[in-house]
Amino acid sequence: MSDETLVRYLRAYPETVQHQAARLLKEAKVAGYLRSKYPSAHSINTDKLLRSYVMAIKSQYLKSTDPLNKVVFDAKIHLVHNALGTHHRISRQQGGKLKRQREIRISHLFKRVPEPFLNMIVVHELAHLRELDHNKSFYRLCEHMLPDYHQLEFEMRLFLTEVELRGNFYTEPPQ
Repeated sequence: MSDETLVRYLRAYPETVQHQAARLLKEAKVAGYLRSKYPSAHSINTDKLLRSYVMAIKSQYLKSTDPLNKVVFDAKIHLVHNALGTHHRISRQQGGKLKRQREIRISHLFKRVPEPFLNMIVVHELAHLRELDHNKSFYRLCEHMLPDYHQLEFEMRLFLTEVELRGNFYTEPPQ
C-alpha cells in the first residue's frame, strides 16, 4: 500500500505528519495508541440519546441559533463521499407561510467510537448552524466549543484510516 492510500484522510496535514502517520499505520500501532488514549466507545447508540447529547451542547454554546428539527444517526452517510455528518437547511412553503427546518445527521459509524470523536463531529456540525463555510470563523467557533478540536480531528482521521484498513476496533459494548 502506498503512503498516499494510507493517509487519504490526512492530505491537509504537512508531509512530515503524513509520513509519520503512514509509518504508524504500516506498523499497526495506531489502534494501540488510540485504545490507550480512548479505551472504550460511548453508549449513545439511539437517535433519542444523540438528540439529547446534541441539544445539550447546542444549548450551552449556540442558544441563539435556529432550533433543530431532527438529529439522527444516518446509515446512508458514507465515508466515500467524504462526509461524516451533514447539516441541512430546508425551507418549504406551506400555504402562505415559509417553514424552515434544520437537521443534523451523523454517520452511523459514530455509534461505535469514543465519546470525544462523537463530540468532535457534533461540534463540527453545530458550528455549521452559524458558519456555513470552513473558514477561520468556523474553526474559531469549533475551538470555542471544544478547545482540543484540532487534535481530536487529527486522531479521528487516524481512526478512520485504521478502520478503512483493518475495521473498527471499538466493537464491544461499553462497560
